Amino acid sequence: MITKHTAIYRLYPNVISIIEDAEGDFKTTDKDGKAVTIDLAAVNTEYGKLEYIDKRANEYPSVVDQLDDIYHNGIDAWKATIKATKDKYPKS
Repeated sequence: MITKHTAIYRLYPNVISIIEDAEGDFKTTDKDGKAVTIDLAAVNTEYGKLEYIDKRANEYPSVVDQLDDIYHNGIDAWKATIKATKDKYPKS
């Protein structure tokens, strides 16, 4: 599951600790316990990208099921199955 913590760690590799308060504000620190300032707009943008990737990846059938679909129904049927996911989560 993708969270904003994932986005923070991805954008700020020096962050080792994240505490989120009740208001959704983040306190982040590095290995020395020093505060790391984060850009929340950048975190939200990165989170949106990661969430899109996660949703789209989870929607696709497994590789085994895709190969079985190709074997039993042909490439065109497989393309239709894949297209449904691509249409549901289009690239921006």
